[in-house]
Amino acid sequence: MAKGKLKKVFPGGNTCRGFFSYYDHIIEPNATRIFSLKGGPGVGKSTFMRYIGEKMLDLGYDVEYHCCSSDNGSLDGVCIPAIGVALLDGTSPHIVDPKNPGAVDEIIHLGDFWNEDKIVENKALILKSNARVGKLFKIAYNQLAEAKAIRNELDSYYAEAINMGGVNGIIHSIAEDILEDVVEDDKLQFAKEPKDRHLFSTAFTPQGQAHYLDTILHGLEKLYFITGDASTIGSEVVGTIARAMHMHGMDTEVYHCAFEPTAVDVVVVPELKIAVLKNIPGIDLKIQDLPGLKKVKIKDLNQHLDPDVLAVYGKEIQCCNERLPSAIGRAISYIAAAKAEHDVMEQYYVPAMDFEAINAKRDEILERILKYSKKLLP
Repeated sequence: MAKGKLKKVFPGGNTCRGFFSYYDHIIEPNATRIFSLKGGPGVGKSTFMRYIGEKMLDLGYDVEYHCCSSDNGSLDGVCIPAIGVALLDGTSPHIVDPKNPGAVDEIIHLGDFWNEDKIVENKALILKSNARVGKLFKIAYNQLAEAKAIRNELDSYYAEAINMGGVNGIIHSIAEDILEDVVEDDKLQFAKEPKDRHLFSTAFTPQGQAHYLDTILHGLEKLYFITGDASTIGSEVVGTIARAMHMHGMDTEVYHCAFEPTAVDVVVVPELKIAVLKNIPGIDLKIQDLPGLKKVKIKDLNQHLDPDVLAVYGKEIQCCNERLPSAIGRAISYIAAAKAEHDVMEQYYVPAMDFEAINAKRDEILERILKYSKKLLP
């Protein structure tokens, strides 16, 4: 049996607006089953989910790992789309409350498997450490807010220099080109309301800016790559195309900017095996190495920038380009410090856990998931 395909994404991110969540897009509310894992740091939630994900991959199921932006080695969730099953970390900052308890949603409380007395012994230290983690993240978000102010200034120079008529021409040409690949059957195309799923493909993590674009773009055949220095306008191009595809009845996967979570970096149209991607500052993606990709069309926004206008603001643009990575770098350093303090807090929980009992519960949940798969799939 061939191993399933693994896709990695981020459901939440450390952004200029603070922690921002697209957690509701991990799986639809009418799923087969959504398991929400509750419990403190270090109790084994991520390990629990990863184990089940790996088992399902080995059995040939495609699996999504929803990675944690605040801990490079941890998972916020695992989704098995073919059978409509997800396991989620239901603790802060991405608290998950059951929307359809019993019918769909189920809470697994790993606190049932800890020695409360051992945890209470370290109550003062836990409270101190938890407060420290919160403070460090607040500082990090302040740094990202400062970076956003710098980005806004930088954007203002490019907005003055750009010919939006030319940019709109790029949007039109891409949208028209994509729609040529749509089967011309209006009744079929508009028979259902299209789905739009929103997540992150990149994140600011303790180890720097991370991405899993190679797994998101895996298996696609055509890619439109938006290049140029006007990064925010590039996001507007991708976001506009995403909305246009949705209006034309296409399901879309929309991946947002790790820095500004309302902006769009990537849109994938799974049915057509097509994606539109903008160049993302700080991300080095070797497009030529993507498997299955047959055609890449590059659209350069710089051709629509007026060099005379940019020359007027040359010093200001240079200053912004120096200040921006510095502010983002400070933010990442505080995210890393928060992760280190979180690791300290985990040490107060790990000795209190009955991991053998947790593993038994994990195996029980895996068996239930396999029963769902037998009922739903031939």
